[in-house]
Amino acid sequence: MSEIGKWLFVTGLLFCLVGGVLFLGGKTGILGWFGKLPGDIHYQGKGVEVYIPWVSMLVVSLLFSLVLQLIALMRK
Repeated sequence: MSEIGKWLFVTGLLFCLVGGVLFLGGKTGILGWFGKLPGDIHYQGKGVEVYIPWVSMLVVSLLFSLVLQLIALMRK
């Protein structure tokens, strides 16, 4: 049971960290590039505005995968 508690604690800390970055980063801060990369889709019509941050999500996914790989290597 203590192993599950440790993972829940670490997961909670990660959620707090990501939430803090999103809250403090905003559109002009650290994450000002998100949704504005070449390949991201932005459509604005009458009463409709759609964002599809395709390339931005690929970058985030790659970074997240690298971090998880580094954590896995450090555990060995």
